[in-house]
Amino acid sequence: MTIPKFKNIRIDTYKPGRSRAGKLKNIIKLSANESAFGISPKTRKALSAKSINSSKYPDSKSKDLRKELSKVYNCDFNKIICGSGSDEIIQMICQLYLNPSDEVIVPQYSFLMYRIYAKIAGANVVFAKEKNFKISAEEIIKKVSKKTKIVFLANPNNPTGTYLNIDELKNLRKKLNKRILLVIDDAYFEYMIQKDYVSGLKLFKNKNNVFILRTFSKVYGLASLRVGWGYGPKKIIDELYKIKPPFNVNKIAQLSAIESLKDRAFIKKSVKHNLNWSIKIKKFLENKNINTNKISANFFLLDFDNCKRSAKYVAKKLEKKRIILRSMENYKMKNKLRMTIGSSIENRRFIKEVDNILR
Repeated sequence: MTIPKFKNIRIDTYKPGRSRAGKLKNIIKLSANESAFGISPKTRKALSAKSINSSKYPDSKSKDLRKELSKVYNCDFNKIICGSGSDEIIQMICQLYLNPSDEVIVPQYSFLMYRIYAKIAGANVVFAKEKNFKISAEEIIKKVSKKTKIVFLANPNNPTGTYLNIDELKNLRKKLNKRILLVIDDAYFEYMIQKDYVSGLKLFKNKNNVFILRTFSKVYGLASLRVGWGYGPKKIIDELYKIKPPFNVNKIAQLSAIESLKDRAFIKKSVKHNLNWSIKIKKFLENKNINTNKISANFFLLDFDNCKRSAKYVAKKLEKKRIILRSMENYKMKNKLRMTIGSSIENRRFIKEVDNILR
């Protein structure tokens, strides 16, 4: 039987952080930068009290969610679009902007979906070198050509955990050609407490050539419901609505996101937990000669170059103890792992097992 010919898409399939280890049960998953606390209790309680009619389609434009977002972040309702995770919005941006032979610049080590969706749209992906695992505005500028349409970056960056400060981010936008769209992924901004950091939304809220991505998968604990949103010039938003799939954010996801935004105390608690454990874990890792990034988001990049054991060795030993970290091989980073800051119980287990492995 002949199969109709399809396009030859030359990409490496995205491999998410693993959640299983053979037949082992009660896995401690520290591989996907998920929330240590999960969904907030108030959100869970509010959802259980609501009567959700699953036979009816959800609001296709997520109006109530957009209203709540505009209120919480003091931004324009008409400049917001919601998606099935911020991944979907990345995909729509690439569909809207890119033609074959166009170029997209991404940092050397960055969220894999930027390059995947750019390649699916037929564009060429250009990598800007990083300096000590930090995004370099200078290297990005060097890679700009007449074909450059989009620059994607996460701040703080995933998987390195490093970030561009206020001046660096401003200078990058200033030096980029005005015709190039700068897409800033604010996925981890809630965890950032550094004085020289500011979110992309706060810094570029009214810029015509900057687009902001945000997600409910991290600090809000809604990863499985798939809710993200984008913020940008109304002209871009209006065009994105033309290609956005209908009913792309389900009703439960919309309601959960709305209730999560209201529970500010839970967010503060999550951020405090993350900071306290980041300090403890970083100190422990450094005592074991495992280098890490400065404290930033809800994860660490673990560098085993100075450690007596390799990343692969430690990862295999941890897996036997039912603890899964993220391999960095997909990111072409040798002898590195990424670990998520988990719950207190999970973090204590991680420290105990790594201590035993490296004795």
